[in-house]
Amino acid sequence: MSQPTPYPMTPRHKGKLAINELRARSVTAEEVSAFLAQHEVPIVEGAKCTFLHRGEADGVAVRHRIVNQPQHVPMKRIEGTDLWYVTIELPAASRVEYQIEVRFGAAVETFNDPLNPHVAHSPVGSSSVCQAAGYEVPEWVYPQADARPGELIDLILPSKALRRTTHNRVYLPARFRRSSTYPLLVVHDGDDYLTYSAMRTVLDNLIHELDMAETVVVFSNPGDRLREYPNYAPHARHLTRELLPHLEESLPLVRRPDARCLMGASFGGVASLSTAARSKGTWGNLFLQSGSFVFTDIGSDHGGGPAFDPVVKFMNAYRAKPKMVAERMFITCGVYEPLIVPNRSMVPVFESTGAQVRYVESRDGHSWENWRDRLGDGLSWIFPGPQKLVYE
Repeated sequence: MSQPTPYPMTPRHKGKLAINELRARSVTAEEVSAFLAQHEVPIVEGAKCTFLHRGEADGVAVRHRIVNQPQHVPMKRIEGTDLWYVTIELPAASRVEYQIEVRFGAAVETFNDPLNPHVAHSPVGSSSVCQAAGYEVPEWVYPQADARPGELIDLILPSKALRRTTHNRVYLPARFRRSSTYPLLVVHDGDDYLTYSAMRTVLDNLIHELDMAETVVVFSNPGDRLREYPNYAPHARHLTRELLPHLEESLPLVRRPDARCLMGASFGGVASLSTAARSKGTWGNLFLQSGSFVFTDIGSDHGGGPAFDPVVKFMNAYRAKPKMVAERMFITCGVYEPLIVPNRSMVPVFESTGAQVRYVESRDGHSWENWRDRLGDGLSWIFPGPQKLVYE
């Protein structure tokens, strides 16, 4: 189990930081401009990250998304200038999404940091990204010139179970041949993984580097996500009794549980787990990222609102009588997200069923780029390629 140690995230202004050298003297507007031109923002100096904002305002703050820390961090203004700053200490390899809040009287506006080019996108909007010392985007995220691209094919499949038409995308590896057979990965929130986690590029690279087996990947998409994903029997029936048979009839797949995997993040993690639980012996692998595994058997208030009620009912029942739902489980979660405690708590529960569990934590939050950064390790463990098999 990999668990980075979280450190307190508190403003600090000691030491010879660049911002302190600037504060030590009277500066002109031109010198502020030169200072900003010389530094990437936030300014990362060891464990200390200095956030900056330039402009007239009655108050400025950093709004970040780290659980159990004050998420509104006021900035100070350097006297005689329009430059605002705050220095925050972050553990090595942290990745933090944030925005700048500016106040004029009673009016408050929040927006991405105009001084920072690093922006993360999601279905609900975008945020600026602070990359602390030691954080690096994994190389498998970037397109490689010599990696042959796989093919994406639209699959529209009517579902009696869901009473709607489902929209999927099927990824076929670059060297796909009907004379071969392939393992199957089904991904919840498929279009979001493609759009916000660069998953097509990741698959191309991992397969090209022989870190991952050539795999057929189905990017599945929900209708009403909050209804279909939290332990919804029609969803499980659709995946197991409609989608899987259709795929096995139309594609050369290995027809064994150990060659099948369900994958998802957040509510998609719950959908993967509950589908496997309702389809015993069908799905041999699970890849669960920041699963919304909320339960109340050790507390009375889950704090998630009505949408989490079916999740809590399912998780409480599962924790009361754990059973093996998949032989192998790769689970990831960020230490900066509220779900870190329930995810940690579920690892020994899953292990008690006899499942082989690999659990990885990161210094990140509940975000698509956190899930992106874990893809390489997870996919190459679930379906290892010949290169991984040689070295492991």
